[in-house]
Amino acid sequence: MTPHKTVFIPYKPKTILNKAKRADHWFWTRYSAYPYLGCQHGCEFCYCREQKFSPYDDPADFSHVIKVKENAPELLRRALKSAPLDAIFTADYQPAERMFGMSRRMLEVCLEAGFPVFVLERNPGILRDLDLLKAIHQKARVTVAFSIITTPDSKNYDRVCQMEHLAPPAKKRFEAMQKIAEAGIPVGTCMMPILPGLCDDPANLEAVSRWTADHGGSFVLASGLTLSDQQKEYFFGVLRERSPDLLALYQRLYPPKSYGPVGMDFHQIALQIREACTKHGIRDRMPRPIVPGEKRTLNKRVVELLADQLHEMELNAEPDHRLWAYRKAAWAVEDMTEDIGLLHRTMGLKGLQAIPDIGQMATVVEGLLAEARKERSQ
Repeated sequence: MTPHKTVFIPYKPKTILNKAKRADHWFWTRYSAYPYLGCQHGCEFCYCREQKFSPYDDPADFSHVIKVKENAPELLRRALKSAPLDAIFTADYQPAERMFGMSRRMLEVCLEAGFPVFVLERNPGILRDLDLLKAIHQKARVTVAFSIITTPDSKNYDRVCQMEHLAPPAKKRFEAMQKIAEAGIPVGTCMMPILPGLCDDPANLEAVSRWTADHGGSFVLASGLTLSDQQKEYFFGVLRERSPDLLALYQRLYPPKSYGPVGMDFHQIALQIREACTKHGIRDRMPRPIVPGEKRTLNKRVVELLADQLHEMELNAEPDHRLWAYRKAAWAVEDMTEDIGLLHRTMGLKGLQAIPDIGQMATVVEGLLAEARKERSQ
């Protein structure tokens, strides 16, 4: 790939906060707000080159045409005034941050507004703002995850590093993880995406879990590679040039019009990650950030417990109707405006049964509510 000079384009968007109906069950974020478009790290496999995410006609521009949202902090401050309290996926410590400082300013807004934060990062530059992260965590909670898909002792490490382009070495990311863990902030690894033929062997799955645990991390989250439209064409071009031995594999796994891999058993990979995490005393789930003293603390903790059980059931390949019962119950509790603990104290099991989409799940919810109350009293 021909090297390009990086260009920075400041601009003022009209909005900054992306809102979902409810928090997702992976990162526990309901909102996202990013200070930059494009990324100097330039990981060749990044889904952000897809047409629906990228403002560039040429996917190669993604890594060297960086658009800076210069009014992002002001927009975020305004948006959070009317937003229900929930976690925000934000901050971006690509090299541009050293010049513009937008991530720090946005985190300052989150601290001011008392919103919990999730940061997914490839750059140890996040340590510059450790003081701010600690302040947010004390007031509203922070979780940090480092994007790491292979370890320095893995057989394909050098090939993966080449695909991660300008991202700092994994060793530096693990060292930053340890500093964040020592600061008392929950931190772990996002093994995303797991690249077929490079990162999906059992030895690498185990190594990522081991390195995470050894550096203070408490979780490993994993997902597979997705390829679509212009990003698929771009990545296949990378393989032709740098890893032609893998091209046939990816063409078979990602035929035309496919998004995720066809014929790849990611379920088995997830089970191997669960086994490796258990072996090293960590989890394949991340904790939900819940603001201390929040009115809906019990609601959110019950949702987290339901989502954890749902994940367990998915790994065990339980029937779809059971999965949907847990999923709908989690959504129902998430959507409640009243305190589920107060409802249960005043109306008992019948009160839970009256919640839309709970029905026969009321007994399960009651048991998880008791577990959440016990945790809170300890």
